Amino acid sequence: MSKIITIGLDIAKNSFAAHGFDEFGKTVLKKELKRGQVLAFFARNPGCLVGIEACASAHHWAREITGLGHDVRLIPAQRIKAFLPRQKNDAADAHAIARAVRDPEMRFVAVKSVEQQAALMLFKTRELLIRQRTQLSNALRGHFGEIGIVVPRGAHEVHALVERVMNEEKAQELPCAMRAALRPVVSMLFTLNEEISSLDRAIRQVHRADDTSLKLAEVPGIGPLIAMVLSASVGRPTYFSSGREFAAYLGLVPRQHSTGGKTRLEAISKMGNSDLRRLLVVGARAVLARMKSGKAKSALAEWARKLLEKKSFALVSVALATKMARIAWAIMAKGRRYDPSYIGKPA
Repeated sequence: MSKIITIGLDIAKNSFAAHGFDEFGKTVLKKELKRGQVLAFFARNPGCLVGIEACASAHHWAREITGLGHDVRLIPAQRIKAFLPRQKNDAADAHAIARAVRDPEMRFVAVKSVEQQAALMLFKTRELLIRQRTQLSNALRGHFGEIGIVVPRGAHEVHALVERVMNEEKAQELPCAMRAALRPVVSMLFTLNEEISSLDRAIRQVHRADDTSLKLAEVPGIGPLIAMVLSASVGRPTYFSSGREFAAYLGLVPRQHSTGGKTRLEAISKMGNSDLRRLLVVGARAVLARMKSGKAKSALAEWARKLLEKKSFALVSVALATKMARIAWAIMAKGRRYDPSYIGKPA
């Protein structure tokens, strides 16, 4: 059999498929593997280029197979679709991955370390608990609204409803069945608040132990949470040739729909990492309020205030988030620190 140069590996929970090419691009391997056979299979084969779709457990398998002497590349799922033949099955997926990883212009996903994945688990768990807290708060508002008790908007206003349930004197004004129904909701709210606070402490601890995260937190609008997520999410910032390319990866640049030599720019593309994009925009909105009031003094603040004279707050928030992304890339890729006097190129 010809020497295997490239292998496409379609991973799953228990059933895996491998497709191999030789140096001429001819198929020389089609194999189905069980989970326990994967590492033994790659240990028997000499080092080659291995492509894996960037999905659940992909980073784990990339680390394990790299340790056996192979060059492993993770490919975004949407980029594999163009190489997929007509029928969809595990063998066809492995074939498409093997073809995609050979493409000289393919963009790959950096393999994350266990520590980076663990840091992101803190963020993901925090997001999950916040969503559950919001659901419980909305349920509490809805139940009280049914009996004509309504409080203003805002998370802090829910405390008034909690007080009505937990305070013995005020609780007597509510029907007995309603008290029995809402006390578990309030109890879960207290528990979630404690768990979220515990996760915040763990996030700050990870942030303080990461030099890159500490440097990122110096940028206006980037706090410990955003800095930690940026540092853990972007495994290899040098995968991006520039800050604008990184901002495009986050979906913060305009979508282009041009033809016939006419350039037409639309709203931001919203492609790529949605968590990072959302965090940067939220951070930009928060710091832009300070910049607008004149409290913040920096070249970036002056740029934002001038832009606010011509554009809306929402639009400038996204433009500022793009600036923050480009500054963050420079810090991560070039080891720089934030310079308040430097504004950089136009976004």
